[in-house]
Amino acid sequence: METFNFAPPYELPSWPFVAPPEIGNDTVARHPIVIVGAGPAGLTLACDLARRGVHAVLLDEDDTVGVRGASSRGICYAQKTLEIFDRLGIYERIADKGITWSLGRTFSGDEEVYQFNLKTDSVSVQPPFINLQQFYVEWFLVDRITELGCTDLRWKNCVKRVTPLDDGVRIEVETPAGSYAIDADHLVDATGANSPIRTQLGLDAHPSRSTDRWCISDVRFKKPLPTERWTWVDAPFNEGRAVWQHLMGDGVWRIDYQMPEDCDTAWISQPEVAGARLREQLGPGVEFEFVWIGPYGYRDHLLDSFRHGHVLFIGDSAHVVSPFGARGGNSGIQDAANLGWKLALVTQGTADAALLDTYDAERRPAAAENLQVTSRSARFLAPRSPAEHTLRRAVVALASRHAFARGFVNTGRMSMANDYPAAPHLPEGGRSVQNLAVRLADGRATTLMELIGSNDRGTHAAGTKFLALWLEPTRAQADAAAAELAGLPVTLVAVGGASGLPTLLPDEALKKQLGLDAGATLCLLRPDAYRAATLHAPTPAAIAAALHTACVRA
Repeated sequence: METFNFAPPYELPSWPFVAPPEIGNDTVARHPIVIVGAGPAGLTLACDLARRGVHAVLLDEDDTVGVRGASSRGICYAQKTLEIFDRLGIYERIADKGITWSLGRTFSGDEEVYQFNLKTDSVSVQPPFINLQQFYVEWFLVDRITELGCTDLRWKNCVKRVTPLDDGVRIEVETPAGSYAIDADHLVDATGANSPIRTQLGLDAHPSRSTDRWCISDVRFKKPLPTERWTWVDAPFNEGRAVWQHLMGDGVWRIDYQMPEDCDTAWISQPEVAGARLREQLGPGVEFEFVWIGPYGYRDHLLDSFRHGHVLFIGDSAHVVSPFGARGGNSGIQDAANLGWKLALVTQGTADAALLDTYDAERRPAAAENLQVTSRSARFLAPRSPAEHTLRRAVVALASRHAFARGFVNTGRMSMANDYPAAPHLPEGGRSVQNLAVRLADGRATTLMELIGSNDRGTHAAGTKFLALWLEPTRAQADAAAAELAGLPVTLVAVGGASGLPTLLPDEALKKQLGLDAGATLCLLRPDAYRAATLHAPTPAAIAAALHTACVRA
């Protein structure tokens, strides 16, 4: 019997426990924002707030990143997420360590039936996707938070109880040095799918579990393959079941094998069983070593509301979707980017607390959309009835011969920035703007993210401002608007013209992204790079009114 080697385990960083000042103090300290959970969503939120100069306390019951013993959980980071990381100052580290890709291929048996190239519609500086083990992203975020120096990051601080108050939340915490309590104006739950805070508050997340079972194999092997996303609907080397194949950092391949519904999860994860599957896939003579093997079962849930008084839920504590198309971790990171600027404006007194209701109004529909998309993918890959099996066979057969059918081969629609529905604070609805490379009239190169997040990549706070991009305003218009908008959280930038404002050279791709190609002459961009409004007659009063609407101000 063939024996299979395991690579040495990853050595994850750890950070020291520091006794909080509240221990032994009878006075209960109050903080504007407390985040619980140092996963991707919680760390992104803390980093986002720190970039805006907003202090937060981040509590985590562990002293490291990732999950001990597991090399990969989330691995695919989508363009919108990468643009967020660029604004936060960690994108370059992710790009250097990860695997950039845009091409995906889908096979039925040995035949390719569908392919896509996500670069086709992309104008962003960031690529469509980078694959990287989740713990690296968390690690880079911790380093950046430490560099920014605006977050009280408390390791080995386990939240035992939360109590809603009329004007905030009380949080009881247990540490190796003893217990303490703190109050918060706002508590953000980023503790994940098994949130103890959600359970303690008695909130129904409407969970469901799939009978579909998978085995994840992280492996290194010596066989040259392209850096593409490969998917088999019915792989001949996996008894006619689905397989995903991705390359991650450190030359590690992530391969997900669909298993029988009634399988023994311990048995399918044994090295000799997983190794026999991999040998069938790679062929004889190919050297490989395992990095990690683990079973996985899909589940989902969705809270009725992501805001409950002074408690807000982000990431998996609010919603869980099947990982088809990388819509899980990316969605949580984008939750954090949506919430961060709103918490900043509320905390700094620039917006009313009602602005926080727009977090739920935008991100819950996004989660519901992702849940719908991933559920359809799950039904395609694991049909539940003879009729669904027949439909899948027909789609796959047609796709091999007819182009029109290839888009129906559903192995996971890839994650993208969700549009937001029209609402009182967002009359036109919201659409994300890609991070275009642009050039200032003085010849300097920049990007939209740098304009939104400030050019500062150091340790100083960038603040929280909207960006008003105005097509060829006159100097008189610009001067009048600057006077009207003084003291409001907005920066005016011209697109062409000679207004005296900082000016971008006009570009058709830029105008299309901003919605300035259909008669509008001003685009108001939010701090999260979503369009807040487009104006056809941007008078100073109209710009101020649009800003007040987006900030939920009277």
